[in-house]
Amino acid sequence: MSRMFSLLALLAALYLAICAAVWVFQRSLIYFPQPLAISHPDTLLRLAVDEGEVLVSVRPRAGPNALIYFGGNAEDVSLNLPEFAQAFPEHALYLMHYRGYGGSAGSPSEAAIQRDALALFDRVHAAHPRVVVMGRSLGSAVAVRLASQRPASRLVLITPFDSLLKFATRQFPYLPIKWLLKDRFESSTYAARIRVPTLLVAAEHDEIIPRASTEALYRHFPPGVARLEMIAGEGHNTISESPAYLPLLRAAL
Repeated sequence: MSRMFSLLALLAALYLAICAAVWVFQRSLIYFPQPLAISHPDTLLRLAVDEGEVLVSVRPRAGPNALIYFGGNAEDVSLNLPEFAQAFPEHALYLMHYRGYGGSAGSPSEAAIQRDALALFDRVHAAHPRVVVMGRSLGSAVAVRLASQRPASRLVLITPFDSLLKFATRQFPYLPIKWLLKDRFESSTYAARIRVPTLLVAAEHDEIIPRASTEALYRHFPPGVARLEMIAGEGHNTISESPAYLPLLRAAL
């Protein structure tokens, strides 16, 4: 009997150790900071934040139109500049490097990223009254929350999901994720508050985001606000390689 109790105690200790490790190291499983590839002085804006500066890759352009882009959790957003400059010639471009990414100060977290997104929008909107907000993968959660809090003109979500909490719960069903997860990215909550035209773009063979998650998010938008488009033959990381990708985004603007 004592051996059984010892075994149970060992298993309980191991389980608690796993939970503790998830609590401590979870953000290293969510965020994968990337270095900055395109860093010419005329393509960088430095946004002052509480921990120093957040870098924003930019293509300046005078006029009323601007586009703010939030990338995936392992994306160097500066690599989008050349193609975005061609695809959106009438828009000033602002591509934010999350904290810890591309030379931005600090460490990424949901709360910090959302504060920075609000600060960037306010700065951009002061110069451009029509601001499109666009986000891909993790960035889709940043974008939809921002658009629920600020007067975006349009919203574009690429390979979006409904909730990181739900996603993590499915991935780790034997862990108390509800109590452990710090950054939840509950996009569905914010989708219900969106009133501007919204495009959701999914990949037919997305191996990261289940189609059910994207469709669940779509159903949370008010009737008539959003539409869902599928790009055939592509996966989560290859969707931007499709010939249909940029024309679809351009048409949404």
